[in-house]
Amino acid sequence: MNVPSQADIQAQPDNGKPSFHIAFCVDNNYFRAMGGTIASIVANNPGQHFTFHVLAFEVSDDHQRRLKQLESMYRVKTELHLVDLKAFTQFSHFLGHSHYSLSIFTRLVIPTVLAQVTDRVLYLDADILCFNRLDELVDMDISGDIAAVIPDAPVTLKRRVAALGLAHNEYFNGGVIFINTLRWQAEDITAKILDALINSKTDMRFPDQDAFNIVLNGRVRNLSPKWNYLYDLIHDLNVNRFALKPVGKAIFVHFAGAVKPWAAWTRHEACDLFRRYLDISPWADMSLDQEPRNTKEMRMHSRFMYRQGRPLESLKWYVRYLRKRRAR
Repeated sequence: MNVPSQADIQAQPDNGKPSFHIAFCVDNNYFRAMGGTIASIVANNPGQHFTFHVLAFEVSDDHQRRLKQLESMYRVKTELHLVDLKAFTQFSHFLGHSHYSLSIFTRLVIPTVLAQVTDRVLYLDADILCFNRLDELVDMDISGDIAAVIPDAPVTLKRRVAALGLAHNEYFNGGVIFINTLRWQAEDITAKILDALINSKTDMRFPDQDAFNIVLNGRVRNLSPKWNYLYDLIHDLNVNRFALKPVGKAIFVHFAGAVKPWAAWTRHEACDLFRRYLDISPWADMSLDQEPRNTKEMRMHSRFMYRQGRPLESLKWYVRYLRKRRAR
């Protein structure tokens, strides 16, 4: 997949459309990932102006500088929204004596934070790469909808509908949500989701996503899977596949599994693609992960090595996994 240069992107004429608002909720560890996502969006949509909103509890000066640098590189505006935990103590009664903390609010407060800025905003997870143009979404009218979402993989949908006892045979993935901020506010959706998080008696395997689905079941517009194409890198690596599978007409490819496209130790083609997008972002000087960083990745890498016919490498990583697990 060809990735245009910064100069080629800048040379494209403005399409004259209003700025399209996109929101991310990240911490300092995910700014590099978000940088790749943003670069892929800009590269595949020359001429479209974007406003990128970043919601976080705290951000390093370095990442703030890099985020602002995007404005001098491309036709974009960036807005950093530092979420003050104290400002959300009004919701503490929803938490009660549960194990949840106020950190669950970050994505839920997007409509509250942006309602006075835009009547619609696209929320994206930061493990997504854009493969095609967003024109259809940019032009989409969601004035009559609370949100537009993308159904999850069929097997997940079936299991979660049953587990949650949902009335409608619908279950969406929370990685891509096109939000009508005004309707969301008017319907008091955030408070209802918080209530579902704390008081639901069902099996909340994916707490925030399950709560979104409980409250919005049958009340959202379902979009084509091309807007949230779920790509499982673990499946590829388990069968020694290192090339990206064809994704057809997918717009957003979501690497939602435990292995991400910045895990260079996998040697998967997705890492090369992520690297090329990162290279045209303000995070270009940051390296990818050359080795597994946690016990989960170490254990998976050991399995991948074994299936690649490299038993000594497999054993080495399994020993490292055991040592790190014992040290915790």
